[in-house]
Amino acid sequence: MLASDTSPPIPPPQSPRRIRWLVWAPVLLLTAAAGGWLGLRYSTTGRQAALATGYIAHVVCSCRYVGGRDMASCETDREPGTEIVTVEDDTQKRTVTARVPLLSSRTARFDPEYGCALDKP
Repeated sequence: MLASDTSPPIPPPQSPRRIRWLVWAPVLLLTAAAGGWLGLRYSTTGRQAALATGYIAHVVCSCRYVGGRDMASCETDREPGTEIVTVEDDTQKRTVTARVPLLSSRTARFDPEYGCALDKP
């Protein structure tokens, strides 16, 4: 060994197994997440979410624009078990949108001649 050799030590090369794992781990995680989301979206739970959002949007729209009540009063018309459904009121467009996060969203629109009707999904 020479006394003038001050270069840093060379790190050992990474094993091919470790590199392969670093490449495939994110792919596997994304695949599992997408599969879980699709399974939930198109399962019975997803259909129940679509049914609940349509029902709540229509009931709250009718309460708000046909009945002329405020949103706080309309919240009392909701069925037990629909607490996960969030409701958004747009007074300019006279629409009510009900959502279950990541699963379903439905909008009911008020027409003075016909009352409240759900928009097509």
